[in-house]
Amino acid sequence: MKQLRQRWPGLVLAAAMLGVAPGAFHQVLAAPQQSADNLVPRQRILFNDGWRFQLGDPDGNSAPYLYDIRPEVKKSADGKEADAMPEEAVRVARANTPLLRAWILPTGNAFIKDPSKRYTRPAQPPAVEAPYARLDFNDSAWRSVQLPHDWAIEGPFLTTGPYGGMGRLKTWGPAWYRKKLTLPAGDKGKSIFLDVDGAMSYASVWVNGQLAGGWPYGYNSFRINLTPYVKPGADNQIAIRLDNPAESARWYPGAGLYRNVWLTKTEPVHVGQWGVHVSTPKVSRESAQVAWQVTLDNDGSAAAEVDVTTQLYALDEQGRTTGNAVATVASPRTSVAAGASATLSGDATLANPRLWGPLPTQKPNRYTAVTTVRQGSRVVDRYTTPFGIRTIRWDGETGLSVNGEKIKIQGVNNHHDLGSLGAAFNVRAAERQLEILQEMGANAVRMSHNPPDPQLLELTDRMGMLVVDEVFDSWERKKTPLDFHLTFPDWHEQDLRAMLRRDRNHPSIVMWSVGNEVGEQYGGEAGAAIGKRLVQITREEDSSRPATNAMNWAKADMPLPAAMDVISLNYQGSGIRTLPGQFPAFHEKFPDKAILHTESASALSSRGEYQFPVPGVTSAAVRPGAGGDPKTQQVSAYELFAADFGSSADRSFASLDQNPYTAGEFVWTGWDYIGEPTPYYGARSSYSGIIDLAGFRKDRYYIYQSRWRPELPMVHILPHWTWPDRVGEVTPVHVFTSGDEAELFVNGKSQGRLKKAPYAYRLRWDYVVYEPGEISVVAYKDGKEWARSSVKTAGDAAALQASADRSAIDGDGRDLSFVSVRIVDKDGILSPRAKNRVRFTVEGTGELVSTDNGDPTSFESFQSPERAAFNGMVLAIIRAKPGADGAITVRASAEGLRGAVATIQARKQR
Repeated sequence: MKQLRQRWPGLVLAAAMLGVAPGAFHQVLAAPQQSADNLVPRQRILFNDGWRFQLGDPDGNSAPYLYDIRPEVKKSADGKEADAMPEEAVRVARANTPLLRAWILPTGNAFIKDPSKRYTRPAQPPAVEAPYARLDFNDSAWRSVQLPHDWAIEGPFLTTGPYGGMGRLKTWGPAWYRKKLTLPAGDKGKSIFLDVDGAMSYASVWVNGQLAGGWPYGYNSFRINLTPYVKPGADNQIAIRLDNPAESARWYPGAGLYRNVWLTKTEPVHVGQWGVHVSTPKVSRESAQVAWQVTLDNDGSAAAEVDVTTQLYALDEQGRTTGNAVATVASPRTSVAAGASATLSGDATLANPRLWGPLPTQKPNRYTAVTTVRQGSRVVDRYTTPFGIRTIRWDGETGLSVNGEKIKIQGVNNHHDLGSLGAAFNVRAAERQLEILQEMGANAVRMSHNPPDPQLLELTDRMGMLVVDEVFDSWERKKTPLDFHLTFPDWHEQDLRAMLRRDRNHPSIVMWSVGNEVGEQYGGEAGAAIGKRLVQITREEDSSRPATNAMNWAKADMPLPAAMDVISLNYQGSGIRTLPGQFPAFHEKFPDKAILHTESASALSSRGEYQFPVPGVTSAAVRPGAGGDPKTQQVSAYELFAADFGSSADRSFASLDQNPYTAGEFVWTGWDYIGEPTPYYGARSSYSGIIDLAGFRKDRYYIYQSRWRPELPMVHILPHWTWPDRVGEVTPVHVFTSGDEAELFVNGKSQGRLKKAPYAYRLRWDYVVYEPGEISVVAYKDGKEWARSSVKTAGDAAALQASADRSAIDGDGRDLSFVSVRIVDKDGILSPRAKNRVRFTVEGTGELVSTDNGDPTSFESFQSPERAAFNGMVLAIIRAKPGADGAITVRASAEGLRGAVATIQARKQR
């Protein structure tokens, strides 16, 4: 239950308010909420189980189901430089082609501000039979799946041709999902909604054979009103068709219904979708003004008189309400016209508020607003909205301040896939990513380059991490032939307002980003006009945070930067290729605007792969024989090498320190991700992560930790010291430490004591001659011993060692344990070059979900129970079976090596 509270605090709050015991939580999801004196009919039911899935359209004919005409793709853009200029869109004609666009566009009407620009649904249904959408269609031969579901992650990998940019996994083509919905007769008169947290992409939702609506953008959450199409007291059929295009992304987009789906039932008068907006206009340590707006929808046929009361409660660390309400405010009675909406406002002042702030110097305290709607004496809705009280300030000289404390952003960019799990969102997998990043010293995440799963923002709220929430990777100009520039003209307002309304109550979000490296940087005033429009929308929806757009090309004297509240530079701060760093130019032009390195470094490496000779440079592009090996498609782990447009961590640190007014950095990237495998597009996954795809730390992790956690006594040595083919050869040794100097020893012999030079972030002994044995280092700070570390030469591989990241998990079919296996010699020393094949077997109440090793060139199926280790390490991901209660035994075996066992306890939900 502890994990449940951590992951879904809003749902647990609802259970707590009802006085429901923890073990009955799943029943709460399927039963009406009750207050002490009234039945509350709002139900939010997790709608993830019991789906049927099938690839392809009936008879292989997709023409009747097309949302729009797509341009013909004549040449793949795979392997194009990530900083290449986006191109003008290709315009296509729609003449006399039957399309579903006209029926789907009205789904977004609630997010179009100007009523005159909203879309009218055609009076006649589209001329398509859609047999897969009918109630009487026999789908028994279809595959049974549970959501979230990413069908593409199963592969197989595409070993030839293009699509390295998309991870060499086929994500495109039509796919259908079907699920029966049986509504009790008592639901007659209620409003029934399907809430989809994310579907990749061009979703069309069909109910009992009728097209109810849809949403093209694969990253947005959206709602479909099922009320006109469903029949209470009978079986109903939900069918969702997805049609993700090829050539639609620069990274792995995933496929399928890859986030949660919910069924929401309300009375006709209810709080609208994301209908409560909480703000904190005045905050001090002594008091805080909390203000809110509540939007009510009346889906009924008659006007309604309603009374709305809002109560504020403090939440504990697990998201549970604590104590009595700290404020109760009743709004004036309001009339809501039939078929219309009304917005009510309220506010309260809290004494000595518990402020939300980022770890480690502040605490992520939270509150919740409980909105109760009554018609007469009857409660018709109750809606909970978690929020935080805090101040943020962006300044041209001091960067970001939270609650008056200057916070240097120590952030990373992350794409949305979860490694071998693919794009199917899993709370524990995301939580693990954040935990490992926080251990490194990261305090911020930029959502690259799309709205995240809403549960990820619940995690950042609870864990005290700052967020830049981003909506688009492209505007009207294209980066890949079939990316979302195709829908931007019709959908940019709906997509942006939907993200803003869904996410604006999250205190972890400190800035909105309306774009990333968009082609409109090159478009002068016309491009800037689009940027101004998007920034204006953010201000209309949320005036408490600034808006930005990450730029990798626009210069200070161009019109687009002037349209942004914060200057966000990708790589330009440190300098791209031979161009000088742009921080000073932007600071001079915009002295009052904060400047942020929204993408820094883009350093590249393969964990545990060290290539020789090692150049005596601080930062260099990957080249054959100088940081990269085209034959193995591996990049040296000396952490000196980067993409052509990027730089090493060292160079990025120096550019920030030489320009102290900068607000900090978001490193590209925190974790490796599927796709975009610069510089080797024959691989499956990126090289830019500080942490590899399996979650194993690269050496680069420790240079960031040495900088971001200066109070932590630590020292890290690279490379490993098992080089039987290098005896007597120069083998440079580098050290990352939070100390200021260190002394290196080889088999007890000092190699000298070095002190960090100005704007240097590593210590390097470049002329060490390899001899087997042990290298050790003693780090010092302010002249006193600070930390020690050593690395020994490994003998022959002899055994496996297994360790689970958690020894107990929830038996809910969703919670995960990550089991790491190391190949070691007889003394337990890691065999750093071992490639032995390791096989996993699972006994008891669990099952194997996937395996990985962090090797970007591996094309073994992620679902395979057997996998070659990569430089001595391999990972298995385990989950408990639904309803499990008991031991899970994970066995790892390899030919000729002593096996290993990890035991995990599955806890049945009570």
